[in-house]
This record gives sequence, C-alpha cells and structure tokens, in this order.
Amino acid sequence: MRPIDMRSDTVTRPTPAMLAAMADAELGDDVFGDDPTVNRLQERVADLLGKEAALYVPSGTMGNQLAVRAQARAGDQVVLEDGAHIYRYEAGAPAVLTGVQLTCVPAPGGLLDWPLVKSALNPDNVHCAPPSLVCLENTHNRAGGRIMPQSDVVAIAAGAHARGLCVHLDGARLWHAHVATGTALADLAAPADTVSVCFSKGLGAPVGSVLAGDAGAMATAYRFRKMLGGGMRQAGLLAAACLHALDHHLERLAEDHDHAQHLAGGLANPHLKINHPVDTNIVIFDVADPGGDEALLEHLAAGGVLGVGFGPGRVRLVPNLDTSAADVRRALDVLNAYTGVES
Repeated sequence: MRPIDMRSDTVTRPTPAMLAAMADAELGDDVFGDDPTVNRLQERVADLLGKEAALYVPSGTMGNQLAVRAQARAGDQVVLEDGAHIYRYEAGAPAVLTGVQLTCVPAPGGLLDWPLVKSALNPDNVHCAPPSLVCLENTHNRAGGRIMPQSDVVAIAAGAHARGLCVHLDGARLWHAHVATGTALADLAAPADTVSVCFSKGLGAPVGSVLAGDAGAMATAYRFRKMLGGGMRQAGLLAAACLHALDHHLERLAEDHDHAQHLAGGLANPHLKINHPVDTNIVIFDVADPGGDEALLEHLAAGGVLGVGFGPGRVRLVPNLDTSAADVRRALDVLNAYTGVES
C-alpha cells in the first residue's frame, strides 16, 4: 500500500501531461533572455498579478530574498510577522545576503494589521535602524494556511507607503487565497510593491517561483539573481511545467481545500485539537501530551500516512495534488485511532 504523503504540497510529482508539456517546451538560453517559454511565463504571471515585470527563479526563498535585497539596504529595519517564512525557514538569509535587521511581530493567528506594524516601526532616530520594508505572507504557512484579510493588506500597504516604505508579499500560496476567496490575483497583489508566487507548492510543478513588481525592482532582482547563482540556461523546460500548472492545476486547488475541511471536520480524538481556522489546505494538529508530536508522527507513519513536525506538540498535514478523498478517509481513521503517549 502506497504511503499517503501529506508532509507538504511540495512533495507532488509532475503528472504525465505536465511531463509531456515539458518535453515539448520551446527552449533558449534564459541568461541571454531568449528562452521563449520562460519569457512567456514571466509575462503571464506579471499580467496575472497586475505588475510591470516578473522574474523566474529556482525557489520561493530566492524570490523572497531578491525582493528584500532589491528594496532594503544593509542596516535597514524590515518588519514582518513572527512566524513568517522569510524569518523562520530561509536560513537567516536576510541577515547574510542583505544585512538587514528583522523586527518580528507576534500577531493573533499570524495575521498582521496596521496598528501592529506601525507600533514596530523604528523612529527616525540616529540610534535606530531605519525602516525600509514590510513583508507580509498570504496565505500564512505557519498559521495553518490562514488568508490575510485583504482590508488589512491594503491598510498595511497604505500606512507603509505613506512613510516611504516598500511592501513585499510572500505569496507562495497566494493561489490558494485566490481560489478560496474568489478575489482576483491582481487585486490580492495590488497593494504590494513586489510579490512572489510559488509553482511547486500546490500547483504541482517540480521547480520554480516567480517574483513580480515594477521594472526597476525586477532589473535589480535580475542582477542579484545572477549573483546568487540563479541564472539558469534552458530553464524553459521547467517553466513549461509552471505554465501547464496555471492551465490545469489552479482552480482544482479547491479540492485540496475540501480535503483539508474533511480532515478537520472528521477529527474525533480527545488527544488532538485543531486550534486554527482551516482556510485553505493546511491542517495543524496540536497534541497535548509531552513529546506527542513525535509519537503522533510515528503513529501516522505506521498507518501509512506521512506528516511533518511543526514545532513542539504540533503536526502538520497538507492535502495536495496527489491526495484523494479515499486518502483523506484513511488518514482520518489513523488520526482518530491515536491513543496518546503511554505513561
């Protein structure tokens, strides 16, 4: 029996149709700017997000870090939520690559608002790092795939721009917010100066993200992409998978959301709790027992279900392109059979 892999929505493999699209891709040398498939992807994503230009990059981390590097200088203050991917899961890159000072703001449910951001901004004082950038995350991974209220995104951007600051939106899973709310991608992205979106999370492509913004910011990002080793040659082979994903895997994200709702709604185990609204495709289970996260992961694996630890006492499951309704029912059976840590 095959394991049900819900560690992340990054674990999917290309479908036969996606592989065929990759095999048929028209290729050039993207470092010279003449890979037609990469160019087509960049133009399409820029249009979808309502931005002037876009840049294909190998990973979401690189996209985020290029955005920081293009909009902040060494010694500047960058404000973001305490659980943000840029802070928690990008290996300290803002400090190393740009030399910025991160101010991490705890927010209820992981969702920042303007009063929280405003209170965290350093004053105009020679003793303080000058603020230059606010980073948002939508949907918010560590908060359980929460969708930022668009009114808060707009208010934060308006407040930041009024003070001369830029705003970057880590939209690795912005696709999910679009599908769940019906809000156009361009509207979700409009308040931000730069936006990154990921094709290997949810959409099922094997590699790649796109960073979008105005032409000046993308020209700066292009230079630093080269410096970081992100200039790829016949990258159209990978970009073709992303284009296929946009055509065939975007709207079906609603199925992943439904599967997450069934996981949450079918939980009937006093040892496990879900302490966050399930907005999209991420479900985080809180385990009351000390060491319960490891025990639950072992229990799941023994039942043929793969999850990932998400901090002490927390386990994450992420329905994805490879998850069926039968997989969800089986995972629920295994979850509900968990009996806790033996004393």
